[in-house]
Amino acid sequence: MLFFSYFKELVGKEVTVELKNDLAISGVLHSVDQYLNIKLENTRVVDQDRYPHMMSVRNCFIRGSVVRYVQLPPDGVDIDILHDATRREARGV
Repeated sequence: MLFFSYFKELVGKEVTVELKNDLAISGVLHSVDQYLNIKLENTRVVDQDRYPHMMSVRNCFIRGSVVRYVQLPPDGVDIDILHDATRREARGV
């Protein structure tokens, strides 16, 4: 639940999601669920030369099990929230 509650705070911000098949998609985080499935809007592919067929995709749903990394915007990282959530997780609250 630690990551789920943190990603909920990032809704509406620009993120880049790298998938296990090396495809990286940037877009505005629209929603995330408890399985870390991600819905992006206004998407664009980072490497358009390698994935030209993905250029027409504007909105996408990404299953959480295929995500390798989520790159966050520098201003989207709130260290205090992460520290508090980590402490709560460690206490089992």
